[in-house]
Amino acid sequence: MDERMRRWRLILGGAGAEGVTLSADDARMDGCLAALYDDPGSGRGEGTRRSAGLGASAPKVARWLGDIREHFPATVVQVMQQDAIDRLNLTGLLLEPELLEAVEPDVHLVGTLLSLNKVMPDRARESARVVIRKVTDDLERRLAQRTRAAVAGALDRSARTRRPRRHADIDWDRTIRANLKHYQPEHRTVVPDRLIGFARRHRAVRREVVLCLDQSGSMAASVVYASVFGAVLASMRSLKTSLVVFDTAVVDLTAELHDPVELLFGTQLGGGTDINRAIAYCQDLITRPADSIFVLISDLYEGGVREQMLRRVAAMTASGVQVLVLLALSDEGAPAYDRENAAALAALGVPAFACTPDVFPALMAEAIERRDIGAWAERTLAPDR
Repeated sequence: MDERMRRWRLILGGAGAEGVTLSADDARMDGCLAALYDDPGSGRGEGTRRSAGLGASAPKVARWLGDIREHFPATVVQVMQQDAIDRLNLTGLLLEPELLEAVEPDVHLVGTLLSLNKVMPDRARESARVVIRKVTDDLERRLAQRTRAAVAGALDRSARTRRPRRHADIDWDRTIRANLKHYQPEHRTVVPDRLIGFARRHRAVRREVVLCLDQSGSMAASVVYASVFGAVLASMRSLKTSLVVFDTAVVDLTAELHDPVELLFGTQLGGGTDINRAIAYCQDLITRPADSIFVLISDLYEGGVREQMLRRVAAMTASGVQVLVLLALSDEGAPAYDRENAAALAALGVPAFACTPDVFPALMAEAIERRDIGAWAERTLAPDR
């Protein structure tokens, strides 16, 4: 069969593809697609509704989940799983342990499970923990080393000394600039009068980091990623890391930072948003403003007192706190957000932007070194914003 005709047959279903015969494997792929996408309102099979479908049968859905994992790559499986939840209202079936065991774990599925946390029966909860553990362990393997390296390097660079112990500790750029008056034309070199370097091996807490997470439903992926990053940062002795989640209430989950799964089960996705109240709580956590980084992760749709929220951010920055506002911490692309509040924060010198997990370690390094975050965002994130 012509490959182009084969692909069109799988895309269109039975409609407009008379005379095209599928192989056994392709027929099984077509059955998976038909069960999910064949209905009068879809592109596949429009006007030729078939009897295939997932219905409300947990065993049938479990078999379908196994079939799509067999016939499609993981990235496509994740899309099809999310489409099944959205199109066919299969959320309730995710409370069945046998169904959870068949799914392909991903960040979006974790968000869905967390939204069901309060109604999940005990027998499904343990299966959900296994799914969430797989996702958080994978994220930690992928992100932890890069985060620790970026943050540790920034902490070292931020601590200057005029007596660097090793050649590798010398900050050559700053040393040369500080000694330009000692340039020797005949030798075409600078003879340094003093060295500037990086201090090493500080064991005391050198930065306070407060992560403040909006747990409204639209922020599900951001909550998952931020929880993993929070656990990684909390494992570094040079940082004092706190993590707070909020909707209209504020919950301090710092005690759960040792385990991202327990931390995520402490969240409750959905509900309203009171950013002002959350910032007020976080202000009380900061004891060393000049050495503190406050990271607010929110789409900025404020249900609390907006004017107070802005005044609190202004007070934080005036006291020396490095304030970061992330509209999203995910790979989902440009988020929906309150543009008026984002503009008001920018007027205070606090730019708000979305950030992907891959560049979050570099962002934290910039914040630790107290660089211009707005310029960094324009330079690093402009193509994605």
